[in-house]
Amino acid sequence: MKEFLLLFRGGDEGMNAAKQSPEKFQQHMMKWKTWMESLGKDGKFIAGQPLADGGSVITGSRRVVTDGPFIEGKEIVGGYVMMRADDLEEAIALSQACPIFEYDGIVEVREIGQRPV
Repeated sequence: MKEFLLLFRGGDEGMNAAKQSPEKFQQHMMKWKTWMESLGKDGKFIAGQPLADGGSVITGSRRVVTDGPFIEGKEIVGGYVMMRADDLEEAIALSQACPIFEYDGIVEVREIGQRPV
């Protein structure tokens, strides 16, 4: 079994309680909980968390530190899930049920590489 990292971009309206009613926000959060629990029941879930707003970006050989990331909302990584799947196709199939798609979000599916020996 391989490990994969799912990076969540966009879909901010679903994750922003200020942009919708408390009931709708709670319903959306329950969909995330249900989806992640289903991955766990199948032995696929490893870890996952939303990411806090803000942070810093370190750039280049001079290691310049700037506040950020300040890029278009749909490009900001808002959270992640680490999961197990037999291959990329299965990881993509499992990702299809992610609630972020209800709000035009993006899921980037990446296989976690093997450490060199």
